[in-house]
Amino acid sequence: MSLHHRPLRVLALPAALSVLVLAACSPGGSRARVDPPATPPADVAGFCAALHEELPETVAGLARTTTEPASDLTASWGGSAIVLRCGIPKPREMADPAQEGVHVNGVAWLLEKLPDGGFRFTTGGRLAYAQVRVDREHAEDAGMLVGLSDVIARTVPEGISSY
Repeated sequence: MSLHHRPLRVLALPAALSVLVLAACSPGGSRARVDPPATPPADVAGFCAALHEELPETVAGLARTTTEPASDLTASWGGSAIVLRCGIPKPREMADPAQEGVHVNGVAWLLEKLPDGGFRFTTGGRLAYAQVRVDREHAEDAGMLVGLSDVIARTVPEGISSY
């Protein structure tokens, strides 16, 4: 073995480990299968398109990933760790006065704990309903809704959606 090959092997191991560590930081890979909601009315779809354009590149420290199929009604971060769907019909859970909710930066969210330990948050009091599903691992990130609430407040007007 010649000495000039040794530095390449020494550098190759840390480089390979770095790639593995970075891959592990993106749960579910760089793509997420997210079924868009049925085609909403044109005004709702317009609000969702505006929201889609303004969504942050990172949420809870996770990078935005590609959704399949591509749609202005969906977005994801960290593979399928955090998934957003916009333009959903009004959830029947909104009518239940016993449901829990939170307000974050002027946006009301219906809060539902899922059987797998994750959470589902659905906006209320906006002209388009947006729903965010968060896996168990990221469900405890208190700041997760802050950036999303800011952009929803800017792009989806307050009101009661008839959809």
